[in-house]
Amino acid sequence: MTNRITESHLQAIVDRLNRITESPAAPYVDGKAQIGNYHLSHAYGGVCLHRMHNDGGGVSSPLSCGHTTKRELASMLYAFIAGINSVKGA
Repeated sequence: MTNRITESHLQAIVDRLNRITESPAAPYVDGKAQIGNYHLSHAYGGVCLHRMHNDGGGVSSPLSCGHTTKRELASMLYAFIAGINSVKGA
């Protein structure tokens, strides 16, 4: 039996990603975009990782996968974090 990947599960992974990259925890504070913040985007019945790119609220998609299933995104996030930790020597 596989475990269900929930919204809170994905958010916890993204929160961890923001901590280890020392990125802002929230995408916006007092209406101002927080450059560098990783956050979830929902569209087309799927979910995607976005990173705040500029103070106008523009984003990039660091995993270049578009909106996908929660399970696929969780797998990609774990690999992304493992790669960051590998570079950091953690």
